Amino acid sequence: MSRTALDLWVGIFVAIGFAALVFLAMKVGSFSGINGSESYRVEAAFDNIGGLKVRAPVKSAGVLIGRVQGIRFDTDSYRAVVQLDIDKRFEFPADTSASILTSGLLGEQYVGLEAGADVEPLKEGDRLMITQSAVVLEKLIGQFLFDKAAEPAAQ
Repeated sequence: MSRTALDLWVGIFVAIGFAALVFLAMKVGSFSGINGSESYRVEAAFDNIGGLKVRAPVKSAGVLIGRVQGIRFDTDSYRAVVQLDIDKRFEFPADTSASILTSGLLGEQYVGLEAGADVEPLKEGDRLMITQSAVVLEKLIGQFLFDKAAEPAAQ
């Protein structure tokens, strides 16, 4: 095999590798929409959103049903307001609750929805009234250490 042919094959291999990396980066970054379908937007207010980011998944029963569209700070209530885009294929009752959860011990944060029992469904622009903020690991560790320091010493 001549040097030119070898250089050509190495170049093709590098180009395929680069294309594969770009493809994986786009999949991990979730640049695609919710299967290209229509969605409706609802809001939920949280005391603490932890490390939640825009484009984070919205899941129910472990199934991806939407994405976080936006996050803003409400200066009247001093709470974070999270805008959720939910696929129209999934209807939830008006008394649905939202929690900020973590995938695994130190994984990405996402919004988990738990359906309520109301007969009225969520509509565009509704606000979820029942929310549970993110668990902040640093706060838990600090509280544990503080409690341990406050215990009387064993004799």
